[in-house]
Amino acid sequence: MMADQQKLSSRHLLGIKDLNRNDIELIFETAANFKAVLNRPIKKVPSLRDVTIANIFFENSTRTRLSFELAQKRLSADTVNFAAASSSVSKGETLIDTVNNILAMKVDMVVMRHPYAGAGIFLSRHIKAQIVNAGDGAHEHPTQALLDAFSIREKYGEVSGKKVVIVGDILHSRVALSNILCLKQLGAEVMVCGPTTLIPKFIGSLGVKVEHNLIKALNWCDVANMLRIQLERQDIKYFPSLREYTMLYGLNKKILDFLDKEITVMHPGPINRGVEITSDVADSKQSIILDQVENGVAVRMAVLYLLAGQM
Repeated sequence: MMADQQKLSSRHLLGIKDLNRNDIELIFETAANFKAVLNRPIKKVPSLRDVTIANIFFENSTRTRLSFELAQKRLSADTVNFAAASSSVSKGETLIDTVNNILAMKVDMVVMRHPYAGAGIFLSRHIKAQIVNAGDGAHEHPTQALLDAFSIREKYGEVSGKKVVIVGDILHSRVALSNILCLKQLGAEVMVCGPTTLIPKFIGSLGVKVEHNLIKALNWCDVANMLRIQLERQDIKYFPSLREYTMLYGLNKKILDFLDKEITVMHPGPINRGVEITSDVADSKQSIILDQVENGVAVRMAVLYLLAGQM
């Protein structure tokens, strides 16, 4: 697929902050090649035939886990799946013990989702296998940011110079942080929009604009990435009610049609239809949500393939 000498600068994918622009461009170039493979009648390549990958999910996930599993199968890797809820973790086993037991089965790479920020970084210091962070708490979700930026590039030809607004629960979102880091690295302008209580205090230090008025934010942007409200990570009430949130920050077709220009709508999923986005927007021609899902497999194939090249 790719020339042997082209490698990522990092041995793991723990976060976007570990990647430079060349790394991101290499992932995109590789993903574009794999996307062509996925559109062939035979969608499988033998690239990772001798590689064993463990998917370790300490937090519920459907789309990300399925996307990684499919990417691994398309690359002909051997996979083992591990869900913490039904494992010895629920009996008090530690993270390192769990992973070491899996590695004793001769696993080369670990794809991990964990509710605590920094879990992947911690693990990378204690085990030899390569680690792909599939989301750690409210910290980072690097492959989601890569597939989002890849989808913008596919739509517009490039990311540089594009105006992207991320709307919603910025405070609890790992997708928001990874997206900001990735988009800024690629030369996009980034704005966040949401209630004051859901915008973190440090956000200005990341070089992004802040807007609390949805209409103003949408008139500014080329792309709107609508995040869901992460009720499972909220220990207190950050706004009076979901109904009020929807009235102020929900995107519907009436608002889209009212704007001065046509914008592109994205969503990392899962969608709370009727809260942050209505069905007629999610299913409209301005939405690239299903393209994001398709691109997710190609981008994750690219990441796994490029990391495996460093074994």
